[in-house]
Amino acid sequence: MNAHPLPPVVDAGTWEHRLEALRAREKAATRELDAIAAERRRLPMVEMPDYTLEGKDGPVRLVDVFEGKRQLIVYNHMWFTGKEWQCPGCTGFTSQFTRLEFLDDYDARFVIVTQGAIEEALAYRQRVGNRMAWYSTANSPFGADVGAPPDGGFAVNVFLRDGDTVYRTWHTDGRGTEQLSHSFALIDLLPYGRQEEWQDSPEGWPQSPTYSRWATSKTVAALYGPPAG
Repeated sequence: MNAHPLPPVVDAGTWEHRLEALRAREKAATRELDAIAAERRRLPMVEMPDYTLEGKDGPVRLVDVFEGKRQLIVYNHMWFTGKEWQCPGCTGFTSQFTRLEFLDDYDARFVIVTQGAIEEALAYRQRVGNRMAWYSTANSPFGADVGAPPDGGFAVNVFLRDGDTVYRTWHTDGRGTEQLSHSFALIDLLPYGRQEEWQDSPEGWPQSPTYSRWATSKTVAALYGPPAG
């Protein structure tokens, strides 16, 4: 008897039939995501105040965070003052983005904004090996105004610049950020999936408490951070 649960074994014809049925649903979901993206492109927008954030070189206006681009994606990273290791979900999520130059062709930039003081934020960025540009909203209401208040959750916001005027065009939080990640997309392809208790899986499938398989921030630092010494 196999110690690990396995999907049923069938002949090739039966497998092809089941796969075809699943792929029909997958293709329908893809078309629905296309329709959602089309609606996102039709959303109205709201004008933003002239916020000033803190960057590695000092104060910087929100409009200048674009660095000449017209579009800006901001990941609001959770931050808890005085903690050595910040949110593992945020740390792991943002560690995936190491090659963002392709956004140049789309007149766009992707940065991190956190409530942490800029010196602490940049030190944490270095410790965990993050490659993205970081900014601080510790001395600005910007984070709170876009759904990421002090000691609050994470968020993703998108902005559009027209000259010196910045507009907010989109926002999400919670599981809405999954569409930006490749990790869950890959894990969800696996026969056992995420192996978390909340997931609908066949009886006997390996399942663990939610988040228990996620890498800790310390693990992310060990994998991607600067070498010792």
